[in-house]
Amino acid sequence: MDFKLLIYCVLSIVLFQSCQSTPNSESQKTNPKITVSAEQMDKLGITNAEHLSAASKRALNWPDIGNEWFIEFSKLQPLKGDLAYEEGVVRRDPSAMIFENGKYYVWYTKSTGPTDGFAGDIEKDKVFPWDRCDIWYATSEDGWTWKEEGMAVGRGEKGAYDDRSVFTVEIMKYEDTYYLSYQTVKSPYNVRVKNQIGLAWSDSPDGPWTKSEEPILSPADNGVWRGEEQDRFAVEKKGDFDSHKVHDPCILPYKGKFYLYYKGEQMGEEITFGGRQIRHGVAIADNPKGPYIKSPYNPISNSGHEICVWPYNGGIASLITTDGPEKNTIQWAPDGINFEIMSSIKGAPHAIGLNRSADTEKEPTEILRWGLSHIYNNSDYQSIMRFSSARRTSHKAKGE
Repeated sequence: MDFKLLIYCVLSIVLFQSCQSTPNSESQKTNPKITVSAEQMDKLGITNAEHLSAASKRALNWPDIGNEWFIEFSKLQPLKGDLAYEEGVVRRDPSAMIFENGKYYVWYTKSTGPTDGFAGDIEKDKVFPWDRCDIWYATSEDGWTWKEEGMAVGRGEKGAYDDRSVFTVEIMKYEDTYYLSYQTVKSPYNVRVKNQIGLAWSDSPDGPWTKSEEPILSPADNGVWRGEEQDRFAVEKKGDFDSHKVHDPCILPYKGKFYLYYKGEQMGEEITFGGRQIRHGVAIADNPKGPYIKSPYNPISNSGHEICVWPYNGGIASLITTDGPEKNTIQWAPDGINFEIMSSIKGAPHAIGLNRSADTEKEPTEILRWGLSHIYNNSDYQSIMRFSSARRTSHKAKGE
């Protein structure tokens, strides 16, 4: 055999073997052997530790939390008195409840008349159930039968930032002052309108309320619409997670400051494998009236819808529902910002109004034992309902 040909053949064999061995060595680096204990195999029902599926590998990385955060919700129940369903009236998005003067107080969104959508005359019609709303309140001695007390915060004068609608309210009591945070819309209410957040305060839960002259929080101003047509999906640049709307405010006193948790909607919002792109953020202030500065860690969730947060064990817990890859979970952050999943749940009510008089330190989900929510009685009208939940620690068959 020609010497050059022999050298060529030898080099070819070496190169071939090298190419064949490289992926295996790389695979060993990127896929190290996973050690599985006998206890883990028994608990997770793993058949063979040498053949682990992707699901089993994920399960092996689950934190050992237990079931103290796991609950199940019961069927919603109607309220009595003035908050019972009333045809032609929208009552929705109840705030948390506080217990003052021997009774519970709740604030909520109220409007009348049907919803017409964006196809009609938006200067005259009602485009959403929460359009052309004011904030009302009611009281109850038992949490079942409610008396509607009247309007708490109304819409602003024409030209004001809240002249079209004020809605989705939340209550905070700090020291001897009561604070209502809520969403606002300025006319005209079109699909590209940018919702903001307002604030009102009073020395009494019965008012009168003083409104902030300007919003306390606004959407990020870094998205760019494409064209002039009213199309909220047409963008040149999406911007931050809250470049379109800031929704569902809730202020909590926390570590000597005030944490304003809110829902953000992004310009050009997409539908992903988890549904709508909805995320939560937080803005922090030294004073209840602000100024509120958005956290550089925003967004602090990759999922969720309405804000439902409460203090627990030195941190903040959050119920994440409806949208995103981590929907239907309860999460907790030891610092109020970096949230981790504590449980996965089902059937959580929408627009939860928590019972702030509950003992939040008794157990992680004590504040969710009962509270208020809303349902769609039909496409035009909603009413406030009562929810309840219980811890679930075992499963038994009928008669067992």
